[in-house]
Amino acid sequence: MILIVLAAAICFPVVFMLGGALMPDWELTEYLGAVLGNAEGMASWSLLPRAPTLEPVVELLMDSPQYFVMFWNSMKLSLCILAEQLLFGMPSAWALAQYSFPGQKAVLLLYIILMLMPFQVLMLPEYLVLNRLNLLDTHLAVILPSVFSTFPVFIMYRFFYEIPNAVVEAAQIDGAGEWQTFLRIGIPLGAPGIVSAALLGFLESWNMIEQPMTFLKTESLWPLSLFLSEIGLDEAGMGFAAAVFMLIPALLLFLCGQDYLEQGIAAAAVKE
Repeated sequence: MILIVLAAAICFPVVFMLGGALMPDWELTEYLGAVLGNAEGMASWSLLPRAPTLEPVVELLMDSPQYFVMFWNSMKLSLCILAEQLLFGMPSAWALAQYSFPGQKAVLLLYIILMLMPFQVLMLPEYLVLNRLNLLDTHLAVILPSVFSTFPVFIMYRFFYEIPNAVVEAAQIDGAGEWQTFLRIGIPLGAPGIVSAALLGFLESWNMIEQPMTFLKTESLWPLSLFLSEIGLDEAGMGFAAAVFMLIPALLLFLCGQDYLEQGIAAAAVKE
């Protein structure tokens, strides 16, 4: 019973959002008039709309070209960040897991410290560097700092570390070079960690708000996450519809890679 109550509490915002996306303006005004400033009293809500309509969805998809611009901006940013995180992160994680060198634990500790640092701590140094490189107000200003995120490296490191040394040594005895061992042994056996890191990386970049808000000034470069914050209270229906459509890619990825994601979270929780 406790789990059912907790599950219902967690799912309520999604149900709330779906209901709002199907409500006409007059019904939203009736429920949220006190919040929108159009009425006095207290706000109320109904899980099911009394007069379901697709008007907010049509308004979003047909009358808001800005939505599509920002949607593709989000896809561009997320996919570029994800591809480069894997390109640089996989060899880094493999090296930390499979090679012994002086200062190895110090490097790993530095990765963990950087992973725990919030964006607010790094915001000013990143802003100054990007300004010196004349990259502010470009997509590269958001992509480049995110490419070298340490969290995907830490996730993949845990899975590469679990690969038995005997398997790696057997490949080397058979004549496999360093890159062949990495490509033919490391990546296939560490695939769950790579997939889980990719899922977490995509979810993080898809929902990022502070980085584009800080580094991007031109509205046509904004991702979809900033589109929601620009919707006025008098456009609540379209706001609910936009939130639903923003949720769909992340939800589909989560459902497809749920098992890998759970393994990645469990690996990140294991102490070295």
